[in-house]
Amino acid sequence: MILTEAEIGALATATLERIDHPDGAALILEGSIAEGFGNSRSDIDFLLIADQETDMPTMPTIFFIDGRRVEIRTRSTGQIIGHLQQVRRHVGRTARRIATLDEHLLNRCQRLLRAHVVHRPDLVGKIRDNLAYDDFAAVMAQWWAEHARQSVRHAVTLLALGQAESAAVWARAGLQQAAKSYLARRGETYIEPKWLSLQLDRLAGDPLVERYWTIANAAPGAGRAVEHAQDCVRLVAALGVSGCADEPHRLVVARAPEVTTWQIDDRVHLVRDRRDVFVLGVTATRMWRRVVWGRALAALCADAERVGVADAGELIAAYLRYGLIRITWQGAPISPRLPMAAPLGAITPAPTTSSPILGLAGAEPPHPRAIALLPMPAPRFAAAAMALMWGNFMIENALEDLRGALDRGQWRVAALTTARAVNGGLRALLSAYGVSPLPPDPELLHRLDLLPGGYRRIRVLAERLYATSATTEEEAGGLLTVMGEYVAEIRTASGGEAFPSSFESAHGWQRTLDIGYDLLRLGAYLDQQLPLDEAQDLLSSGGVQPHARAGAAAQEA
Repeated sequence: MILTEAEIGALATATLERIDHPDGAALILEGSIAEGFGNSRSDIDFLLIADQETDMPTMPTIFFIDGRRVEIRTRSTGQIIGHLQQVRRHVGRTARRIATLDEHLLNRCQRLLRAHVVHRPDLVGKIRDNLAYDDFAAVMAQWWAEHARQSVRHAVTLLALGQAESAAVWARAGLQQAAKSYLARRGETYIEPKWLSLQLDRLAGDPLVERYWTIANAAPGAGRAVEHAQDCVRLVAALGVSGCADEPHRLVVARAPEVTTWQIDDRVHLVRDRRDVFVLGVTATRMWRRVVWGRALAALCADAERVGVADAGELIAAYLRYGLIRITWQGAPISPRLPMAAPLGAITPAPTTSSPILGLAGAEPPHPRAIALLPMPAPRFAAAAMALMWGNFMIENALEDLRGALDRGQWRVAALTTARAVNGGLRALLSAYGVSPLPPDPELLHRLDLLPGGYRRIRVLAERLYATSATTEEEAGGLLTVMGEYVAEIRTASGGEAFPSSFESAHGWQRTLDIGYDLLRLGAYLDQQLPLDEAQDLLSSGGVQPHARAGAAAQEA
């Protein structure tokens, strides 16, 4: 160690003088200095062990003593023995099972087993009897090997997808993990990677170590990423990690759990974990439609290129990165497929900044290759989308009633339906921006301040319509003119230009049902309240009118 026994003792005494601690506690020096690593800037890491079952606080206390940063943690014997026994239960289990052990748990156990004892060696020895160091080293060798295996399989996947630079990064990560496994099989179990070089120095003369440094020091230059990744993969196998050779024919596309596909009009959306919504651009949609679960990855790539999806590997890699698909590694016929996602799990991209967020076909993708995350959770997306649809339907319904009332001179009825049409438009506009739940009707106009820009023209038209009462045919014509302008502004602002004329033809009504059905299915899946009771009947009937005979709509058209 870089500190003498006297220096350690002096620091320990000075530290214990600064804290309250139970009598008879053990004290150990752990971490890099205890391992024989460290330098002049390394922390002094003490662990005080109270001989009791009751848990001790886990947060460290920091002191600065004689120019050193000293960190002291506390644990009870009950806490530490529990950690050691948890690891011991995994001795002899499969690498996949061992890989589920938490890194922080393993780190705590490793530091204790390799610590330098300052006080109470008898108590420390009794605690260490709960997990033999050789057993711990065997667990660590398997743990690192499985992580290396998954990293390299991911690198092989990225190579197959033409993502050479990313593949090289993952292959280097897998190589470092394989080196840690190789070291653990030789008794070197320190977990943090920053001292890997000093650990490997202890195996001086080992040809695999020399080969490791040759490859690790050869950062991939332009055009060498594929070769570098393949060099790493081969050395990983030489270091004793099996099951991850550069064999892309073993890669199979698999369904990711809790990822569902929803088509809204002609646009495809993916819902992940019932929480996140992604909207696909037209090219990304074309790629998604080629995905078949259980298909070889190579076949999927070839098929996508054949139907005109350029750089299909880039899109597939994005689907994998976001956890929207999985890739499995096909082993020998008698072995099950091993699930293999990106080793750190799905990532979440920055959400799209499109504004407004919603339209009648769901969200608007920013470009054809987009796999764009929406800036709102899936349940709110579904609720707002249904409210947007319902707001547009309210407009159509109110306009039909308004025209009928004006035609019959029912001026007071016309005033009420005018307000209903205005409210439907404001509901649609607020919903398009993801405002959900909506404010009550009396506040709709005032809550335009929630939206960027405020939509001054719409506000002016809405205020004018609220205040207008037609009492003559001439005033009725003027009211319809202003209403037409208002509806056009609303539809443009909220992406509702394509909303069909629901009350003018069978075709328009069927289009209304089709749009509504797409949105209601998603809302029901996410347990959102439907806008009206009859919507449940539309869902139950599969999007058709429950009492119409087959072909009746076509005859009317």
